[in-house]
Amino acid sequence: MATLNGSWTAMITPMLQDGSVDFEGFRKNILFQMEKGIDGLLILGTSGETPTLDEDEEEKIIQLTMPLVKEFNEKNGKSVKVMIGAGSNNTRDAVRYVKRAKEYKADFALVVTPYYNKPSDEGIYRHFEAVSSVGIPIVVYNIQGRTGKNISTSTLIRIAGLPNIIGVKEASGNINQMMEVIEKIKLQKEDFSVMSGDDGLTLPLIAAGGDGVISVVTNLIPDLMTELVHNAMKGDFEAARKMHYRLQPFFKAAFVDGNPSCIKYAMNVKGLPAGFLRLPLVEPTAEAKKIIEDALNKCGI
Repeated sequence: MATLNGSWTAMITPMLQDGSVDFEGFRKNILFQMEKGIDGLLILGTSGETPTLDEDEEEKIIQLTMPLVKEFNEKNGKSVKVMIGAGSNNTRDAVRYVKRAKEYKADFALVVTPYYNKPSDEGIYRHFEAVSSVGIPIVVYNIQGRTGKNISTSTLIRIAGLPNIIGVKEASGNINQMMEVIEKIKLQKEDFSVMSGDDGLTLPLIAAGGDGVISVVTNLIPDLMTELVHNAMKGDFEAARKMHYRLQPFFKAAFVDGNPSCIKYAMNVKGLPAGFLRLPLVEPTAEAKKIIEDALNKCGI
């Protein structure tokens, strides 16, 4: 089963002014990521504005990504991996999306806690039980701020016992919960990965025994964040800490007025394909833009 670790980018979806997907911009962003040394790419995640994409657009994004990554790996002797977002608050749709990820030979499928429904712990377990039967490595995505429901460690222990559940993207924002997951799951099941879903908690999570990050800021700075992660993973915490504090202002600025609104603005400032947003998302306020610009300057980005 594929191992999940390192520095991953939760890819944004660049948009043209008319609201259509900028597929050429997406291609350029993927190449930029791989050329800068990223370990893996998450497509069709929250940062990709997936709730506003139709299934045809999603298919085109997958069909663009998979051969491009394969060609890059073969040409350069690399092993960049791909994770495809496959979450839904409808379990039948989530199973269908996981099957799609498997059919396209993704390395992993990311399945978020069912949102809006606010199921019980038993409902959450059965949701993951259903998607785990498809037969592709699955990463659980725990993000209470977007789903309204935190996956407790006791429930995650049950989920981790299901076939094909290989890790968690932990975006609870609670480092104590993350450490509890490491203590009660990862230390008992060595092939279970605990990835940070919060850029600013990447260093402390790795120091506590975590495996890396699925990052937003890497859309702009894949090389710098990868340097931080790789140094931390090999135990060079002095170098990792230096990079962490260099980038900390940007970790904060990238979420000052929502995601992916802020990272898209930062990318536009720096000339990377990002473009526009689809409603209900809108561009950051003037105040937020100033905070982002100041952070870019302060961090030397």
